Formats: sequence, C-alpha cells, structure tokens
Amino acid sequence: MKAVFYLFVFLVLLADQLTKLLVVRSMTLEQSIPVIESVFHLTYVHNPGGAFGILAYHTWFFIVVTLVVAVMILFLLRQFQPMSYWLTLALALQLGGALGNLVDRIRQSYVIDFLDFRFWPVFNLADTSIVVGIFLLLWQLVRMPQEKGA
Repeated sequence: MKAVFYLFVFLVLLADQLTKLLVVRSMTLEQSIPVIESVFHLTYVHNPGGAFGILAYHTWFFIVVTLVVAVMILFLLRQFQPMSYWLTLALALQLGGALGNLVDRIRQSYVIDFLDFRFWPVFNLADTSIVVGIFLLLWQLVRMPQEKGA
C-alpha cells in the first residue's frame, strides 16, 4: 500500500507542477480566459499567502507549516499500517498537494493559481488535491467506527 501512496503523491505533484508550467508559459499574469463565460475561467495569478490569500508574504511560515504537515502525514502512514485504500489515498492527496504548493513557495515565494469559478478565490490543482484529501479523510474517520461494529 505504501507504493500506491507514493505513486499518488508523485502523480499529484507532477500534475500540479505541469499545469502551473503550462499556465506560466501560455498566459500572462492576470490574464483570464473564459472556459464557460461567467462561470469558469482560467485566470493566472500569484498568491503570496495561504487560502484566500491570508497571511500574504509570510512565506517562511507556510514553508515550515507545510514541512510539519508532511512529517505528520508520513508519521501517520508509518503508524497506522495496514491502511485502507481510501485512507491511503486521502493522505497521498494531501501530501502531494502540500508538496506542489511548497515547491512554488520555495522557488518563487508565491503559489501559482489559475482555476477561477468567479464566486470563489482562484486556486490550483494542489489546493484541490488537499481539499479532496481532507474530505476523504473525514469520510474515512466517520466510517471507521461503523466498519468495526459490522
């Protein structure tokens, strides 16, 4: 199961970095391309903060927090073996997403965002991976007591 974990981490990190590279190479900063007019756009922005742009320009804070979270995820992976497929996937999505944004912060002190649903702040694949991973983790934690009693 660890091989599956590391494969998903790698795939999330790769997809995140490749999509950001594509955006940087094919768009100009602040450019917005409607995919579905007034619903979904590709909008290239730099985010020097965290979620919703909070704590902008506190790059070292986000680097340290990300490293702590990464160590915690790896600790959980080691402590709770064997893990269900869904729990493994949840942690891999979170780690892959965290590493994707970490690479941006280390390289350029900001995160590249480009997915724009117009009613929500612009985000990227790493952010999506983290959120999906958190929801999967919560779903697994809610199901665990039921599975043991069955």
